[in-house]
Amino acid sequence: MSAPGHWRIAAGLLVNLLSSICIVFVNKWIYVHYGFPNMSLTLVHFVVTWLGLYICQRLGVFCPKRLPASKVLLLALSFCGFVVFTNLSLQNNTIGTYQLAKVMTTPVIIFIQSIWYKKSFSFRIQLTLVPITLGVFLNSYYDVKFNMLGMVFAALGVLVTSLYQVWVGTKQQELQVNSMQLLYYQAPLSSAMLLSVVPFFEPVIGEGGIFGPWSATALVMVIFSGIIAFTVNLSIYWLIGNTSPVTYNMFGHFKFCITLLGGYILFKDPLSVNQGLGILCTLVGILAYTHFKLNEQEVTKSKLVQRP
Repeated sequence: MSAPGHWRIAAGLLVNLLSSICIVFVNKWIYVHYGFPNMSLTLVHFVVTWLGLYICQRLGVFCPKRLPASKVLLLALSFCGFVVFTNLSLQNNTIGTYQLAKVMTTPVIIFIQSIWYKKSFSFRIQLTLVPITLGVFLNSYYDVKFNMLGMVFAALGVLVTSLYQVWVGTKQQELQVNSMQLLYYQAPLSSAMLLSVVPFFEPVIGEGGIFGPWSATALVMVIFSGIIAFTVNLSIYWLIGNTSPVTYNMFGHFKFCITLLGGYILFKDPLSVNQGLGILCTLVGILAYTHFKLNEQEVTKSKLVQRP
């Protein structure tokens, strides 16, 4: 990858980092101060994302590519499954168990790509999973409690999330579309699917429902959250399309560490010695992954240059 290419990836990671951290704290504010329902907020995020993309294409930022709905259906369905199952996992597990389950997404992605997509990963890349998993375990150690229903939802959440992230990358290559073109078709499909699922988990009309009576301030905050989500969703698609699901997942662990530190600094959330060690351990694993990955890319590049 050329130097400009590295800078583009770095810029994409920075945008995703800032928007992802921002949305965590904005959503926390919305849940705590207004009690807006979780899945309904996700639905708003995808509607705003689609509207944002519609405005972008009208302004000529990108040119939509006609895609059959059937080609994007599984991607949209996996997104809804990932939202539903991760919410159910959070609802039925402690935060520690939830976070520990989420970290399993990375090895599951590697397994899926190795078995079904014949993608190979070097042994040292696989080894970087050890300090990352250990780091998340240290962060979650005192808050891990297993129950059968919670574990079923956690396992389904990990599986569907892994499939979703793999398909985000493969669909861009398979359909020859960029991140905006693919998300432009997936966002409205996912919105429609989520709208049909939300009534089973949350109120829709009336007090506490998505169409309930909300103050102007609450609505402004929800729309603001949706605008940030537009940036998050777009940067996720762009990063996976330009790197890989595994690289994006590794970056997700980094964001987890930064979010914990942000909660400690901004909200005075408690941070134990174990959590501090966990953050350090996770960061070591991520730095090792980045170092090995860049080395492998340089080796691949030099081999291509040497070919007659």
